[in-house]
Amino acid sequence: MSGGRGPESYDATPFPPERGGLPAHRRAAEGCRGCPLYREATGTVFGRGASDARLMLVGEQPGDQEDREGRAFVGPAGRLLTKALREAGIDEDEVYVTNAVKHFKFTAEKTGKRRVHKAPTLRETRACRPWLLAELRLVRPELVVTLGATAGRSLLGPSFRVGEARGVPVPLPDPEGDGEAEGDVRVVPTLHPSAVLRARDQDREEMYAGLVADLRVAVEELG
Repeated sequence: MSGGRGPESYDATPFPPERGGLPAHRRAAEGCRGCPLYREATGTVFGRGASDARLMLVGEQPGDQEDREGRAFVGPAGRLLTKALREAGIDEDEVYVTNAVKHFKFTAEKTGKRRVHKAPTLRETRACRPWLLAELRLVRPELVVTLGATAGRSLLGPSFRVGEARGVPVPLPDPEGDGEAEGDVRVVPTLHPSAVLRARDQDREEMYAGLVADLRVAVEELG
């Protein structure tokens, strides 16, 4: 690991190890200082799941409960995702789940008792991208489902819009950013489960059905 670069550089590149599998990367991620988000978060929340998963799910960032427990997708959005996966015919034990950003970004209410989610900036998302690329390289999924705008922009570029792209499989661009496809890996964008939870009552059922439908597209793509 090279050094000499502080959190102000907004770049996690020096922190992933040059060799080792997911356990080694998970341990190294605990000491990541690639952006200032580590200062307020309880700790790094790395991905979890099958190390040889054909399907990888990528969300935005850990929520309050994930930050406290140190595990991805264990809060309300995670429980909704588990339900949607089950309805789509996907065994959660056979997938790998992670986030584009590994630290919880939040604002504290005046009472100090509740931490309110705050969306990561593009700069913070880019800073954390080396970890996501390392997970892609180590797991080598055939298909990636991006959950929400932040995950989509992290892998498909800053012009990505969920409403325009969801449910349509596209090739994963080369991580070097030259616009070429990265092998045979495909991406199916969809909503983040938290967007379903935040929706108005009259919209929630339709949005949830859309999430399940997009996950079924992933199933069809995997064959």
